[in-house]
Amino acid sequence: AAIWCSGRAGGTRSNQIRRRFRRLGDLASKPIAPEDANMMQSAETMVFGQTQKGGPAAAMQSAATFNERAGLVAHRQATDAVSSEGVMVSETDIPGARIITESVGGQVLGQFVQPAPVHGGGGVVAAQNAITIGEALEATGRTSGDRPVDQSDAAAIQAAETRATGSSVTVPGGLAATAQSAATHNAATDRDEEKIKLNDVLWDAAGKLPADKVVTREDAEGVTSAEMRNNPTLSTNPAGVAASMVAAASLNEDVVP
Repeated sequence: AAIWCSGRAGGTRSNQIRRRFRRLGDLASKPIAPEDANMMQSAETMVFGQTQKGGPAAAMQSAATFNERAGLVAHRQATDAVSSEGVMVSETDIPGARIITESVGGQVLGQFVQPAPVHGGGGVVAAQNAITIGEALEATGRTSGDRPVDQSDAAAIQAAETRATGSSVTVPGGLAATAQSAATHNAATDRDEEKIKLNDVLWDAAGKLPADKVVTREDAEGVTSAEMRNNPTLSTNPAGVAASMVAAASLNEDVVP
């Protein structure tokens, strides 16, 4: 069987690759081709100076090699979606770090955080570089801002606000209330251009929260659980609120003593 962007394939090696290619929507029925992998390798090299070990480009190369040897794709073949829309490795700067988002054919493949260089020493500098819940929410708006708000987003934002404020009471007119209104509006709206986007809700999130705090592993787990419970597929969005919180918590464990 071919290795697809959705990860459908047989065998141990294919199962290892499968975990890297989930939830890619329109790409789900497209076998990964050699030129797809080459384009992602070039994009990663431009940003990082080299292909990332164990990253999306490496996984795509393994999948493309498998498909070519099986005679399912040609050596210079590229997927139609990748040919027309390309691949992208984008960077979003946040305090103390940058978020790297890798996309294929316009759909997010993966996302991770890379710490920013820290000048100086001591715990004060480290604490200043820690990412707060509000900053993580703002990062979500910048990296996934054009995606319409859905119920899983609203639940994740509500969980994030609760952890930032320390109160389970929804703040009237706050982020959680705005996100829930947006999700309700979008569910009743057919045209995407008329739907409320994540960035509409999350811009200046840190300033809109009545209180804020540094993201911890427990915060990330709570937000992830809320997002998954309210998603019909019981999964999180690869560039959504939970993903940003998990990335922020991971970075904070490195910079906060």
